Amino acid sequence: MADFFFYGTLRHLPLLRIVLGRAGDTLRVSAARLADHGVFQLGDEPFPHFASVAGSSATGILLRDVSEDEAQRLQFYESAFGYRRHEVSVRTDEGDQVAAHVFYPDDAGQATDRKWSLPDWERDWAEISLCAAEEAMAWFGRKNAQEMAQAFPGMRRRASALVAGRRRTADPERDLSRDVRVASHHHPYTKFFSLQEIDVQVRQYDGEMSDVLNRAAILVGEAAVVLPYDPLRDCVMLIEQFRAPVYMVGDPSPWVWEPVAGLLEPGEPAEEAARREALEEAGLALGRLESAGKMYSSTGSSTEYLHLFVGFANLRGDVTGTGGTDEGEDIRSKVIGYDELMRGIDAEEYKDMPLITTALWLARHRERLRRTA
Repeated sequence: MADFFFYGTLRHLPLLRIVLGRAGDTLRVSAARLADHGVFQLGDEPFPHFASVAGSSATGILLRDVSEDEAQRLQFYESAFGYRRHEVSVRTDEGDQVAAHVFYPDDAGQATDRKWSLPDWERDWAEISLCAAEEAMAWFGRKNAQEMAQAFPGMRRRASALVAGRRRTADPERDLSRDVRVASHHHPYTKFFSLQEIDVQVRQYDGEMSDVLNRAAILVGEAAVVLPYDPLRDCVMLIEQFRAPVYMVGDPSPWVWEPVAGLLEPGEPAEEAARREALEEAGLALGRLESAGKMYSSTGSSTEYLHLFVGFANLRGDVTGTGGTDEGEDIRSKVIGYDELMRGIDAEEYKDMPLITTALWLARHRERLRRTA
């Protein structure tokens, strides 16, 4: 058995329980301090930086009687963020000096001199962090620290989408606690996306529960999609890039024309993501944004939730070229007139659902947009 001192997010006991795998068990914790240390904000990251500061004192909690398996779980979780285990001596509020283990960051990164606040983190990030930790700890014993470090940004995006999904309007005719029973939840794959399976029973329309059904979904996150539109020139910009799923299904034309699109970062408003992606992928600074709908892209296979926009842009004839550098993106763009766009839609030349959806929304609202430009 060993004792551990926590100064950051693991002071939040629901998160600590997930990492330890203790569920609702009682934790033997007490308040403690580590002398000559401070806890600071790390750039824009939600988790803190921990550093030596002479004369200062880091407040935290001391967790007693940690088993070897639990210590390995802590190591697995903290290693994903580049934290390493060290031995220190902490003082409890009762005045006892206790030998304990603590996780230090390998790199200070963009550490600031601003104190990190646990209440602020609990307000803004706790729910997302709990969801991300549940997915992360499902991989304990199956992935190493490096693999987890690569996978965790995607886990956090999916966790943010899960929190957003929970806040959508409930079905007034059904009670999920009564009408859906999950027997098991499996995590067979995770990387940029995640594949998850559940064994589930669902109340049928005759009132009876179904047999146990195995269902799978690709967990993606939320995405912003924006079709740049110039109401003065009455034209739009499309981007083209290679799409591996289209290639993998055997389609001989896997380079696909689309609107600008990208995943939301945790806590990022959809409008902000749309503007960011337009700048990154097309070099466009968008003006006014019009919401063109919010929807799941494929309710039978994916959790992806789309925020669709038409964005005002200045599309001069010479605004074409390539863009996109993140994660191997290779993008080219083109500007076409509204009539050409609609001819392509009618001729079934385009096969990207968000493009067709935003184009049809534009057709419905085009006259209003041109009048109010």
